[in-house]
Amino acid sequence: MSDWLTIRRGQEPLLVSFPHTGTSLAGLDDDFVSPWLAQRDTDWWIDQLYDFARELDATIVHTAISRSVIDVNRAPSGVSLYPGQTTTDLCPRETFDGDPLYKPGREPDAAEVARRLETYHAPFHAALASELERLGRHNHRVVIYDCHSIRSVLPRLFEGTLPVFNLGTNDGKAADPELETKVAEILANTGESYVVNGRFKGGYITRHHGQPDHGVHGLQMELSNRGYLREPEAKGTPDNWPVPFDPDYAAPIRETLKTILQTALDWAKTGASK
Repeated sequence: MSDWLTIRRGQEPLLVSFPHTGTSLAGLDDDFVSPWLAQRDTDWWIDQLYDFARELDATIVHTAISRSVIDVNRAPSGVSLYPGQTTTDLCPRETFDGDPLYKPGREPDAAEVARRLETYHAPFHAALASELERLGRHNHRVVIYDCHSIRSVLPRLFEGTLPVFNLGTNDGKAADPELETKVAEILANTGESYVVNGRFKGGYITRHHGQPDHGVHGLQMELSNRGYLREPEAKGTPDNWPVPFDPDYAAPIRETLKTILQTALDWAKTGASK
């Protein structure tokens, strides 16, 4: 544990990852156009939305570092996880809307990217690997559930309005089909819009750590902000974004997420313990 990386060690075969809720700019505030712009694409309040994970005795891995400093859900090589589609980089130079993040001449060079990889990206994934290995010692199945959210309308990244629920398993490579089907059935019963392996199939966390042949099953859930927040139109401004977290407004989707995590945990536990 450190001032930017926290681990809550649970005993059940479920690991919940929060890679994009951090807002710390790691002392680089003056390099960015503005702190607000550098924090705009944060997965706002997702850690509060899923705070019930502690009650399930899940292991929780959380980074306080903003994705604008380094995106721990991107491949360390920098290779695109969505070839041919617009996405942001390992150390993003622009927001989801294409707005420049850095003041002219303050963008990270190769040496700075390497430093951020060593300082933040590598330890985050080492923590995930270590906790998955620990849980796997006593369980044939472990689920890693990666929590995300994004604005509902982002023309630069996708057409139209994103479904409320976006489940990704890297086209079935990161998780057992039975688990994927169980979660998809829950989503279908909500009456909300959803998709499985649509625009968001799972990032580096899901693809790298989700290894069904080794007993680790990866799920990424990308939520549209409108599912749990009173999302403003367009990009939002410093005056209206982020909106405060409202537990009452978020209550319906929170119940669905509880069902999903409990279902994933129950499924993992049906595999015989070691």
